[in-house]
Amino acid sequence: MKKVLRILGIIVLIGAFGGTMFFLYNKSKTKADVFETKNPFVSDVEMKTVATGSVVPRYEIEIKPQVSGIIDELFVVAGDHISKGQVVARIKIIPDMVMLNSAETRVNRANINNEDAKISYDRQQKLFDKDVVSYEEFKRAKLEYDSSKEELASAENNLELIKNGVTKKAKSATNTLVRSTIDGMVLDVPIEVGNSVIQANTFNAGTTIASVADMDDMIFEGNVDETEVGKIKEGMPIQLEIGAIDKEKFDAFLEYISPKGKEENGAIQFEIKANVHLKEGQFIRAGYSANANIVLERKDSVMVIPEGLLKFDNDSSYVEINIGTLEEPNYEKRFVETGLSDGINIEITEGLKLEDEVKGEKIDPNKLREDEATND
Repeated sequence: MKKVLRILGIIVLIGAFGGTMFFLYNKSKTKADVFETKNPFVSDVEMKTVATGSVVPRYEIEIKPQVSGIIDELFVVAGDHISKGQVVARIKIIPDMVMLNSAETRVNRANINNEDAKISYDRQQKLFDKDVVSYEEFKRAKLEYDSSKEELASAENNLELIKNGVTKKAKSATNTLVRSTIDGMVLDVPIEVGNSVIQANTFNAGTTIASVADMDDMIFEGNVDETEVGKIKEGMPIQLEIGAIDKEKFDAFLEYISPKGKEENGAIQFEIKANVHLKEGQFIRAGYSANANIVLERKDSVMVIPEGLLKFDNDSSYVEINIGTLEEPNYEKRFVETGLSDGINIEITEGLKLEDEVKGEKIDPNKLREDEATND
C-alpha cells in the first residue's frame, strides 16, 4: 500500500512540474504583432485652403461735425437703424472771444450807420413830397438807407453764427445739427454729451460722432499665403465658418485678390475680399472673426484610403496588403499611384482594388484581449 501511494505521489509531482513548465513556456513565448486592416472605399475628395480674417461691412462711414463746439444733445445709440439725413447730434457753439468782439463791434457800427441813413432818408422824403428836392437826390438817400439796413442785417446774422452757429432765417440749415450721410445701423457712438468736438477741415480729420454701416452688405476680409494665392481666382465660391456662430456656415464669393503681398511673421500674405451672401433673417455683427474655406480642386466618387496608411520609399508611395488570412496574415509591399488629397483621405489612381486589405496600425494586445472578453 505504501508503495502505491509513493508511486502516485511521484506521478502527481511529475504532472505538477510538467504543467508548470508548460505554463511558463507559453507565457514566455513571444506573440506575433497584430495589425488592423482597412479596405479602400469610394468618397469625394476636396483640396482646399483656409484663409483667416473677419466679416465687416462693405461701407462703414464715420459721421463728423462741420463746426467745433460741445455736444449738447445726442439722438442715437449704437444699434439704432437710421436713414440718410437723420439728425445724429446737436452741437453747442463756443464762440471765439476775438471774433465775437469783432462781430459785436460790426453790429454797433452798422446800427449807427442805419440810424443816420434813416434820418437822412426821412428828411429827403419830406422834402421830396414838397417838391423841394429832385427825385435823384431822394433816390440816393433811399439807396443809402436800404444799404445800411442790409448791412445791419448781415452784421446781426454774422453775430448769430458766431454765437450759436445758426441764423434766425435758416435754422434747418444749421451746421450745429449733425446728420447721417447714409442709411444703415449705428455701430458706435464714441462720444458723450458734454464732450468737445473738432470740425473736419483741411488739416484735421475731425472728431467722430458716430459710425454708421449698411449691415445688409457684408464682406469677408482675410489673407492667403503666397503658396496658395496662385491657385485661387475671382468668382470662386467660399464657405465661411464664424467662430461665434456655431453649426451655421455662410456662402460667399471671392471678388478681390490683392496684386501686392505684405510680409507678416516672416511670410508673404495677400489680402482677399469676398462678398457674403446673407439669407433672409440672417444677421452678422461687424468684426466677427471667421475662417474662409476655399475649394481649390474637387473629385467626386473616387477610390481613397486614409492618408496615414501610405508609406514612402524614396519618391515612391506604397502600402502593405494582407495576402494571407485573418488568423495568419502575410503582408505584401505594393506600390501605388496617388491623386488628390484633402489631408485625411487620399485618392488612389493605380495599384489597389476595393477588396484589398491594407495594413494599418498595430493593435494593442491589452485592447485586443479586452475586445475578445467583451465579445465572449
